[in-house]
Amino acid sequence: MGRFREPPDPVFRSINTSVGFDRRLAAHDIAQSKAHVAMLAGSGVLSAEEAEQLTGCLEEVAAEVADGGFEVRPDDEDIHMAIERRLTELAGPVGGKLHTARSRNDQVATDMAMFVREEAESAQVLLAELLGTLIDQAERHIDWPMPGYTHLQRAQPVYLSHHLLAYFWMFKRDFDRFAFCRDACGELPLGAGALAGVNWNTSRMRVAEELGFEAVAANSLDAVSNRDFVLDYLSAASICAMHLSRLGGEIVLWSSEEFGFLELADSFSSGSSIMPQKKNPDAAELLRAKAPRVAAHLTALLGVLHGLPLAYNKDMQEDKEHLFDAVDTLDVCLRAAAGMLSTGIFKRDALAEAAGDEFLAATDVADLLVRRGLPFREAHGVVSSLVRHALEQKKKLSELSAEELSQFSDRLDKEYYEVLAAGSWLDSKVSEGGTSADRVQEQLGRAKKTLEGIGDAKA
Repeated sequence: MGRFREPPDPVFRSINTSVGFDRRLAAHDIAQSKAHVAMLAGSGVLSAEEAEQLTGCLEEVAAEVADGGFEVRPDDEDIHMAIERRLTELAGPVGGKLHTARSRNDQVATDMAMFVREEAESAQVLLAELLGTLIDQAERHIDWPMPGYTHLQRAQPVYLSHHLLAYFWMFKRDFDRFAFCRDACGELPLGAGALAGVNWNTSRMRVAEELGFEAVAANSLDAVSNRDFVLDYLSAASICAMHLSRLGGEIVLWSSEEFGFLELADSFSSGSSIMPQKKNPDAAELLRAKAPRVAAHLTALLGVLHGLPLAYNKDMQEDKEHLFDAVDTLDVCLRAAAGMLSTGIFKRDALAEAAGDEFLAATDVADLLVRRGLPFREAHGVVSSLVRHALEQKKKLSELSAEELSQFSDRLDKEYYEVLAAGSWLDSKVSEGGTSADRVQEQLGRAKKTLEGIGDAKA
């Protein structure tokens, strides 16, 4: 019983144990322990024979974990104690030497940093796949016009490729955020002990190099209490999930009968339990719904950590379920987004018909008046009145006669009709980053080079 006269109350055991969820750290914990054993042997704390025995038994435990044969017992408080308990069963009393010069505090922090680093890299892999899908679809639909929207009202025409590439740059920023997150995991906590360091002159840098860390944490108090890298992951995941939610929201709209811009593959759609004609964009709807779930995990962990005194507190055990669920949620959302985009079929006629709405050229007509010397605000008022007149007369802008135009401005002549000619108002957006055909081709080339750079960096 040690310090305590009474065993843990079952209720306390229930709230205190974490082995039900932190067991997914097992592989990282074993890898960390093997590096720790090698360092202890190199520092003269363990004999070569002891280190060899411990390493062999840790490999046995790793095999049990990998094949699903590892047993977690009711008395195992967490995965770290479960592994140490099993190791001692295999190795005997020498198993108790594994925990020399470390605490569960720095051990857990190290496992979490290894886990976050791995998951940040996994998110980058999935994002790279999504970026490639967006480039493929943009290239296939390079010259397909569609309406661009503000306030969900038709605003100005763009190319579908331009619209898809907007998401490319969103998700590229997400890729960069996960790169930052990965780098934030670069300092090894192990060796900080419970909070003050350990009584052994250990080689922390040796462990760091073995486990892929770039440096060791400079301050033992900070090392065991730091969960900024978890917050970094949750922040990056929250923003990425929000971007996926925006994409999902547009897919829901585009695949509706009212828009008719996109048909989702059957493999990414659901039916109705009562209406046999329905084809529902459930995967896209869930992209919307999953985003606040991920963001809630970020907010919750900020709440857990705020105001905590240094160094370790049991509150910090709550980091894991928030992180693990966010990791799993983002993973499936990224896969679903790439799947929907790669298998969906865009409807050129519906897109072109909507983009052909001449009222989308109103700004171009205003710009014509500006080129004729009218201040833009005055030109805006003239064209607003012109649009109202056309709507009242139930006419397209191009159907207004020269006499009608003269009622609004003597600067509107035959060039007015040229501005309204199909395509001219779309390709007039020649500014850098605009939606003219040349600029979209330029942007597509830049996106390809960006993706190639990602591949080269990973290689």
